[in-house]
Amino acid sequence: MKATYFLGNETFEVREVPVPKAQPGTVVVKNYACGVCGTDVHIYHGEPGSADVTPPVVLGHEYSGVVTEVGEGVKGLEVGDHVTIDPNIYCGECEYCRNGKKQMCPSMQAVGVTMDGGFAEYSIVPAAQALKLDKSVPLEYGAMSEPLACCIHGIDLAQIKLGDTVCVVGGGAIGLLLLQLARMSGASKIVVSEPNEVRREKALQLGADFCINPLEEGYYEKYLDFIGGDGADVVIECAGNRAAVHSAFTFAKKGAMILLFSVPSVGAMYDLPLMDVFKKELTIRGTFVNPDTHLRAVQLINSGRIQIAPIITHTFSLDQLPEAIDMQVSAESIKVIVKA
Repeated sequence: MKATYFLGNETFEVREVPVPKAQPGTVVVKNYACGVCGTDVHIYHGEPGSADVTPPVVLGHEYSGVVTEVGEGVKGLEVGDHVTIDPNIYCGECEYCRNGKKQMCPSMQAVGVTMDGGFAEYSIVPAAQALKLDKSVPLEYGAMSEPLACCIHGIDLAQIKLGDTVCVVGGGAIGLLLLQLARMSGASKIVVSEPNEVRREKALQLGADFCINPLEEGYYEKYLDFIGGDGADVVIECAGNRAAVHSAFTFAKKGAMILLFSVPSVGAMYDLPLMDVFKKELTIRGTFVNPDTHLRAVQLINSGRIQIAPIITHTFSLDQLPEAIDMQVSAESIKVIVKA
Protein backbone atom coordinates (compact mmCIF):
# COMPACT_ATOMS: atom_id res chain seq x y z
CA MET A 1 0.00 0.00 0.00
CA LYS A 2 0.99 3.65 -0.35
CA ALA A 3 1.66 5.68 2.80
CA THR A 4 2.98 9.22 3.16
CA TYR A 5 5.38 9.44 6.11
CA PHE A 6 6.28 12.63 7.92
CA LEU A 7 10.06 12.62 8.46
CA GLY A 8 10.35 15.92 10.33
CA ASN A 9 11.84 19.18 9.03
CA GLU A 10 8.91 19.87 6.67
CA THR A 11 9.61 16.63 4.79
CA PHE A 12 7.26 13.89 3.60
CA GLU A 13 8.16 10.63 1.88
CA VAL A 14 5.74 8.38 0.00
CA ARG A 15 6.53 4.72 0.72
CA GLU A 16 5.20 1.36 -0.40
CA VAL A 17 4.59 -0.71 2.74
CA PRO A 18 2.60 -3.90 3.53
CA VAL A 19 -1.10 -3.57 4.28
CA PRO A 20 -1.50 -4.01 8.06
CA LYS A 21 -3.08 -7.18 9.43
CA ALA A 22 -5.77 -6.98 12.07
CA GLN A 23 -4.67 -7.80 15.61
CA PRO A 24 -6.97 -8.73 18.52
CA GLY A 25 -9.19 -5.76 19.39
CA THR A 26 -8.38 -3.82 16.21
CA VAL A 27 -9.79 -3.23 12.75
CA VAL A 28 -8.09 -2.50 9.45
CA VAL A 29 -9.59 0.45 7.58
CA LYS A 30 -9.30 1.27 3.89
CA ASN A 31 -8.81 4.99 4.28
CA TYR A 32 -10.88 7.14 1.98
CA ALA A 33 -10.66 10.81 2.97
CA CYS A 34 -8.51 12.66 5.50
CA GLY A 35 -8.74 16.33 6.39
CA VAL A 36 -5.72 18.58 6.77
CA CYS A 37 -5.96 20.05 10.25
CA GLY A 38 -4.27 23.08 11.74
CA THR A 39 -2.51 20.61 14.03
CA ASP A 40 -0.99 18.91 10.97
CA VAL A 41 0.28 22.30 9.84
CA HIS A 42 1.85 22.94 13.25
CA ILE A 43 3.51 19.50 13.25
CA TYR A 44 4.78 20.03 9.70
CA HIS A 45 6.52 23.22 10.85
CA GLY A 46 8.12 21.52 13.85
CA GLU A 47 5.62 22.44 16.54
CA PRO A 48 3.88 19.92 18.84
CA GLY A 49 0.51 18.38 18.12
CA SER A 50 -2.08 17.19 20.65
CA ALA A 51 0.62 14.73 21.74
CA ASP A 52 4.35 14.42 21.06
CA VAL A 53 5.27 13.40 17.51
CA THR A 54 8.17 11.05 16.79
CA PRO A 55 8.96 10.75 13.05
CA PRO A 56 8.72 8.80 10.89
CA VAL A 57 4.96 8.64 11.27
CA VAL A 58 1.90 8.76 9.04
CA LEU A 59 -0.02 11.88 10.06
CA GLY A 60 -3.73 12.51 9.50
CA HIS A 61 -6.22 12.27 12.36
CA GLU A 62 -9.40 13.55 10.67
CA TYR A 63 -10.42 10.62 8.50
CA SER A 64 -12.96 8.07 7.41
CA GLY A 65 -12.93 4.83 5.49
CA VAL A 66 -14.28 1.31 5.15
CA VAL A 67 -13.50 -1.64 7.43
CA THR A 68 -11.65 -4.36 5.50
CA GLU A 69 -10.63 -6.71 8.33
CA VAL A 70 -11.84 -7.26 11.90
CA GLY A 71 -9.54 -8.58 14.63
CA GLU A 72 -10.32 -11.27 17.19
CA GLY A 73 -12.68 -10.17 19.95
CA VAL A 74 -14.10 -7.16 18.10
CA LYS A 75 -17.85 -6.71 18.43
CA GLY A 76 -20.18 -4.28 16.70
CA LEU A 77 -18.07 -3.80 13.57
CA GLU A 78 -18.04 -5.81 10.37
CA VAL A 79 -16.18 -5.83 7.10
CA GLY A 80 -17.79 -3.24 4.83
CA ASP A 81 -18.83 -0.86 7.60
CA HIS A 82 -18.23 2.82 6.90
CA VAL A 83 -16.40 4.36 9.84
CA THR A 84 -14.80 7.53 11.09
CA ILE A 85 -11.89 7.49 13.51
CA ASP A 86 -11.82 9.11 16.94
CA PRO A 87 -8.05 9.58 17.16
CA ASN A 88 -7.53 10.27 20.85
CA ILE A 89 -6.71 7.35 23.15
CA TYR A 90 -6.51 7.93 26.90
CA CYS A 91 -4.89 5.83 29.63
CA GLY A 92 -8.04 5.60 31.76
CA GLU A 93 -5.98 5.42 34.95
CA CYS A 94 -4.54 8.87 35.68
CA GLU A 95 -6.11 11.55 37.87
CA TYR A 96 -7.58 13.37 34.87
CA CYS A 97 -9.11 10.28 33.28
CA ARG A 98 -10.65 9.27 36.60
CA ASN A 99 -12.03 12.76 37.27
CA GLY A 100 -13.84 13.26 33.95
CA LYS A 101 -11.11 15.33 32.30
CA LYS A 102 -9.59 12.70 30.07
CA GLN A 103 -8.50 15.30 27.50
CA MET A 104 -5.84 16.34 30.00
CA CYS A 105 -4.41 12.79 30.18
CA PRO A 106 -0.59 13.09 30.20
CA SER A 107 -0.31 9.70 28.48
CA MET A 108 -2.73 10.44 25.65
CA GLN A 109 -1.94 8.80 22.33
CA ALA A 110 -3.50 9.84 19.03
CA VAL A 111 -4.00 8.07 15.73
CA GLY A 112 -2.33 10.21 13.08
CA VAL A 113 -0.13 11.95 15.64
CA THR A 114 1.72 9.42 17.79
CA MET A 115 0.77 6.41 15.63
CA ASP A 116 0.14 5.98 11.92
CA GLY A 117 -3.06 7.56 10.69
CA GLY A 118 -5.05 8.68 7.70
CA PHE A 119 -2.50 9.85 5.12
CA ALA A 120 -2.14 6.31 3.79
CA GLU A 121 -4.23 3.84 1.84
CA TYR A 122 -4.89 1.67 4.93
CA SER A 123 -4.63 2.01 8.70
CA ILE A 124 -5.02 -0.22 11.73
CA VAL A 125 -6.82 1.22 14.76
CA PRO A 126 -8.28 -0.01 18.05
CA ALA A 127 -11.86 -1.01 17.35
CA ALA A 128 -13.10 1.32 20.08
CA GLN A 129 -11.83 4.29 18.05
CA ALA A 130 -13.91 3.43 14.95
CA LEU A 131 -17.46 4.80 14.89
CA LYS A 132 -20.02 3.78 12.29
CA LEU A 133 -21.22 6.17 9.64
CA ASP A 134 -24.47 5.68 7.76
CA LYS A 135 -23.58 4.30 4.33
CA SER A 136 -25.76 7.00 2.78
CA VAL A 137 -23.36 9.65 4.13
CA PRO A 138 -20.47 10.60 1.80
CA LEU A 139 -17.19 9.47 3.33
CA GLU A 140 -15.76 12.97 2.84
CA TYR A 141 -18.32 14.16 5.40
CA GLY A 142 -17.14 11.48 7.82
CA ALA A 143 -13.65 12.96 7.65
CA MET A 144 -15.11 16.10 9.24
CA SER A 145 -16.41 14.28 12.31
CA GLU A 146 -13.25 14.85 14.37
CA PRO A 147 -13.18 18.64 13.92
CA LEU A 148 -16.93 18.68 14.47
CA ALA A 149 -16.44 16.71 17.71
CA CYS A 150 -13.90 19.30 18.86
CA CYS A 151 -16.39 22.04 18.04
CA ILE A 152 -19.12 20.30 20.04
CA HIS A 153 -16.80 20.22 23.06
CA GLY A 154 -16.16 23.94 22.56
CA ILE A 155 -19.87 24.70 22.28
CA ASP A 156 -20.51 22.77 25.48
CA LEU A 157 -17.94 24.96 27.24
CA ALA A 158 -19.33 28.17 25.71
CA GLN A 159 -22.65 27.55 27.50
CA ILE A 160 -24.81 29.36 24.94
CA LYS A 161 -28.29 29.97 26.31
CA LEU A 162 -31.49 30.33 24.32
CA GLY A 163 -31.64 33.86 22.96
CA ASP A 164 -27.96 34.67 23.44
CA THR A 165 -26.12 36.77 20.90
CA VAL A 166 -22.95 35.17 19.55
CA CYS A 167 -19.92 36.48 17.66
CA VAL A 168 -17.64 34.02 15.85
CA VAL A 169 -14.20 35.44 15.09
CA GLY A 170 -12.86 33.64 12.02
CA GLY A 171 -14.75 32.06 9.14
CA GLY A 172 -12.57 29.06 8.36
CA ALA A 173 -13.77 25.47 8.60
CA ILE A 174 -13.94 25.56 12.40
CA GLY A 175 -15.75 28.89 12.47
CA LEU A 176 -18.30 27.64 9.95
CA LEU A 177 -18.96 24.53 12.04
CA LEU A 178 -19.20 26.54 15.26
CA LEU A 179 -21.68 29.02 13.84
CA GLN A 180 -23.96 26.13 12.82
CA LEU A 181 -23.71 24.64 16.31
CA ALA A 182 -24.37 28.05 17.87
CA ARG A 183 -27.55 28.31 15.81
CA MET A 184 -28.61 24.84 16.97
CA SER A 185 -27.91 25.92 20.56
CA GLY A 186 -30.50 28.68 20.35
CA ALA A 187 -28.51 31.82 19.54
CA SER A 188 -30.80 34.66 18.53
CA LYS A 189 -28.16 36.54 16.50
CA ILE A 190 -24.84 35.32 15.11
CA VAL A 191 -22.21 37.66 13.71
CA VAL A 192 -19.09 36.36 11.97
CA SER A 193 -15.96 38.52 11.79
CA GLU A 194 -13.84 37.47 8.81
CA PRO A 195 -11.66 39.47 6.37
CA ASN A 196 -11.99 36.94 3.51
CA GLU A 197 -14.98 37.69 1.28
CA VAL A 198 -15.49 34.07 0.16
CA ARG A 199 -15.59 32.90 3.77
CA ARG A 200 -18.04 35.66 4.71
CA GLU A 201 -20.32 34.49 1.90
CA LYS A 202 -20.07 30.90 3.15
CA ALA A 203 -20.88 32.05 6.67
CA LEU A 204 -24.07 33.74 5.49
CA GLN A 205 -24.94 30.61 3.51
CA LEU A 206 -24.51 28.47 6.63
CA GLY A 207 -26.59 30.53 9.01
CA ALA A 208 -24.77 33.69 10.06
CA ASP A 209 -27.13 36.65 10.43
CA PHE A 210 -24.47 39.25 9.69
CA CYS A 211 -20.81 39.37 8.69
CA ILE A 212 -18.22 42.07 9.16
CA ASN A 213 -14.82 42.62 7.63
CA PRO A 214 -12.50 43.61 10.53
CA LEU A 215 -10.14 45.30 8.07
CA GLU A 216 -12.76 47.80 6.91
CA GLU A 217 -13.20 51.21 8.45
CA GLY A 218 -16.25 51.43 10.66
CA TYR A 219 -16.59 47.66 11.14
CA TYR A 220 -17.03 47.95 14.92
CA GLU A 221 -19.86 50.44 14.64
CA LYS A 222 -21.58 48.15 12.13
CA TYR A 223 -21.12 45.27 14.54
CA LEU A 224 -22.67 47.12 17.46
CA ASP A 225 -25.53 48.41 15.31
CA PHE A 226 -26.46 44.85 14.40
CA ILE A 227 -25.69 42.92 17.58
CA GLY A 228 -27.30 45.53 19.81
CA GLY A 229 -26.20 46.81 23.21
CA ASP A 230 -22.48 46.78 23.91
CA GLY A 231 -21.55 43.44 22.34
CA ALA A 232 -22.22 39.71 22.25
CA ASP A 233 -23.09 37.38 25.12
CA VAL A 234 -20.68 34.76 23.77
CA VAL A 235 -17.59 35.36 21.62
CA ILE A 236 -15.81 32.39 20.05
CA GLU A 237 -12.32 33.07 18.70
CA CYS A 238 -11.16 30.53 16.11
CA ALA A 239 -8.67 32.38 13.90
CA GLY A 240 -5.49 31.79 15.86
CA ASN A 241 -3.78 35.18 15.78
CA ARG A 242 -3.29 38.12 18.14
CA ALA A 243 -5.60 40.43 16.21
CA ALA A 244 -8.41 37.88 16.48
CA VAL A 245 -7.90 37.47 20.23
CA HIS A 246 -7.88 41.25 20.66
CA SER A 247 -11.13 41.57 18.74
CA ALA A 248 -12.72 38.84 20.86
CA PHE A 249 -12.32 41.07 23.93
CA THR A 250 -13.60 44.08 21.97
CA PHE A 251 -16.69 42.21 20.76
CA ALA A 252 -17.62 40.92 24.23
CA LYS A 253 -20.31 42.67 26.25
CA LYS A 254 -20.36 42.92 30.03
CA GLY A 255 -20.65 39.49 31.61
CA ALA A 256 -19.75 37.72 28.37
CA MET A 257 -18.15 34.34 27.82
CA ILE A 258 -15.02 34.37 25.63
CA LEU A 259 -14.04 30.97 24.25
CA LEU A 260 -10.51 30.82 22.83
CA PHE A 261 -10.90 27.87 20.48
CA SER A 262 -8.02 28.27 18.03
CA VAL A 263 -4.71 26.40 18.20
CA PRO A 264 -2.06 29.10 18.79
CA SER A 265 1.57 28.96 17.77
CA VAL A 266 3.92 27.76 20.47
CA GLY A 267 4.96 30.73 22.58
CA ALA A 268 2.15 32.96 21.32
CA MET A 269 1.30 35.62 23.91
CA TYR A 270 -1.43 38.19 24.37
CA ASP A 271 -1.47 41.04 26.87
CA LEU A 272 -4.65 40.41 28.80
CA PRO A 273 -6.79 43.56 29.22
CA LEU A 274 -7.19 43.12 32.95
CA MET A 275 -9.44 46.14 33.41
CA ASP A 276 -11.84 44.72 30.80
CA VAL A 277 -11.87 41.36 32.58
CA PHE A 278 -12.50 43.17 35.88
CA LYS A 279 -15.10 45.73 34.81
CA LYS A 280 -16.91 43.49 32.33
CA GLU A 281 -16.74 40.44 34.62
CA LEU A 282 -15.65 38.29 31.69
CA THR A 283 -15.33 34.53 31.66
CA ILE A 284 -12.44 33.25 29.53
CA ARG A 285 -12.16 29.58 28.61
CA GLY A 286 -9.91 27.41 26.51
CA THR A 287 -10.92 24.16 24.84
CA PHE A 288 -8.85 21.10 23.94
CA VAL A 289 -9.66 18.13 21.65
CA ASN A 290 -12.89 16.15 21.82
CA PRO A 291 -13.52 14.19 25.03
CA ASP A 292 -16.67 12.04 24.67
CA THR A 293 -18.11 14.13 21.83
CA HIS A 294 -17.14 12.12 18.74
CA LEU A 295 -20.28 9.97 18.80
CA ARG A 296 -22.43 13.10 18.98
CA ALA A 297 -20.58 14.45 15.94
CA VAL A 298 -21.23 11.24 14.01
CA GLN A 299 -24.90 11.36 14.98
CA LEU A 300 -25.16 14.94 13.71
CA ILE A 301 -23.46 14.04 10.43
CA ASN A 302 -25.64 10.97 10.02
CA SER A 303 -28.74 13.09 10.64
CA GLY A 304 -27.84 15.55 7.87
CA ARG A 305 -28.47 18.50 10.21
CA ILE A 306 -24.94 19.85 9.84
CA GLN A 307 -23.81 21.17 6.46
CA ILE A 308 -20.42 19.85 5.42
CA ALA A 309 -20.29 20.15 1.61
CA PRO A 310 -19.87 23.96 1.46
CA ILE A 311 -16.87 23.76 3.80
CA ILE A 312 -14.75 21.33 1.72
CA THR A 313 -13.08 23.37 -1.01
CA HIS A 314 -10.00 21.44 -2.23
CA THR A 315 -8.96 17.80 -2.68
CA PHE A 316 -5.46 16.38 -3.08
CA SER A 317 -3.83 12.94 -3.37
CA LEU A 318 -1.35 11.23 -1.03
CA ASP A 319 1.46 12.31 -3.36
CA GLN A 320 0.51 15.96 -2.89
CA LEU A 321 0.62 16.36 0.88
CA PRO A 322 3.00 19.37 0.94
CA GLU A 323 0.75 21.10 -1.60
CA ALA A 324 -2.30 20.20 0.49
CA ILE A 325 -0.76 21.76 3.60
CA ASP A 326 0.18 24.90 1.68
CA MET A 327 -3.36 25.17 0.37
CA GLN A 328 -4.87 24.70 3.83
CA VAL A 329 -3.04 27.78 5.13
CA SER A 330 -3.81 29.85 2.04
CA ALA A 331 -6.63 32.35 1.70
CA GLU A 332 -8.07 30.29 -1.18
CA SER A 333 -9.22 27.32 0.88
CA ILE A 334 -11.60 26.59 3.70
CA LYS A 335 -11.11 22.85 4.24
CA VAL A 336 -8.63 20.68 2.36
CA ILE A 337 -9.19 16.93 2.04
CA VAL A 338 -6.63 14.30 1.02
CA LYS A 339 -8.01 11.20 -0.66
CA ALA A 340 -6.18 7.89 -0.42
